Amino acid sequence: MRKIFSTLLVLLSLSTSAFAATITDGDIHKGDYKWFQFNIMQSIDNKIPFQNQQDTYFEMEFGGRSGIVDLYGYLDVFDVFDSSKSDRHDGDNFFFKFSPRFSLDYMTGSDLSFGPVQELYIATLFNVGDRDLFEQYIGIGSDIQVPWLGKLGANLMARHVRENYDAGDEGTWNGYILTTNWFKPFVNFENQTFITWQGYLDYKFGADKIADDVDRTNWSLEWFNGIYWHSKRYAVGYGLKYYQNMALFKSGGIAGETSGFGHYLAVTYKF
Repeated sequence: MRKIFSTLLVLLSLSTSAFAATITDGDIHKGDYKWFQFNIMQSIDNKIPFQNQQDTYFEMEFGGRSGIVDLYGYLDVFDVFDSSKSDRHDGDNFFFKFSPRFSLDYMTGSDLSFGPVQELYIATLFNVGDRDLFEQYIGIGSDIQVPWLGKLGANLMARHVRENYDAGDEGTWNGYILTTNWFKPFVNFENQTFITWQGYLDYKFGADKIADDVDRTNWSLEWFNGIYWHSKRYAVGYGLKYYQNMALFKSGGIAGETSGFGHYLAVTYKF
């Protein structure tokens, strides 16, 4: 066991040393990259408030790195086939998530890594809904090297509410969010395709300014686990998502069932 632990420490130190080299040679753009893809998604029994469970929607997803900026985001366009069978039919049209992070290592010109933590960021997040939803977050972020899993993104941010479906916390700072995300190829084929375990966990907590509303709660959880097959241009996958008090609505109240499991099917084209 001691030998295994020592080996892990060596691997972690090598990974942080390799990162340190990229910020001490003066070229912060050496590791720049970008990606962009279109997804057709089918949601089944998901726990979006007000019975928005079944829908076929279009998703434009993107991300990358440019100097100090690490970026992820997506735009969902609901009921993309204009189907009367969709729970989103004649309802909300879109949801937008935008999450730029700004490297403290690159801005300070210093290697701030320690142990398994490879890099530190000022983390931000924006959640924007079609009608009456606009959340802003800011805090601290990191990339953490985890044995076997690889790089795990983790962020802890404070929540500011501009719009929240007329909840009592609009216009205030109310609560926090802890987010994680990962992308782990675990099966590789000779034709350069591979299978991944990818997902995220978002935990909101401490939203006490709406605790007196019997239909709302001060915490929520979303945990997505996807198994995807990837080629250079395409991906196909299935995701199982666990919800608890989705969007800070208590399950069984005016918003309907907001806790439990939902399912997602995805077909992707990569640019």
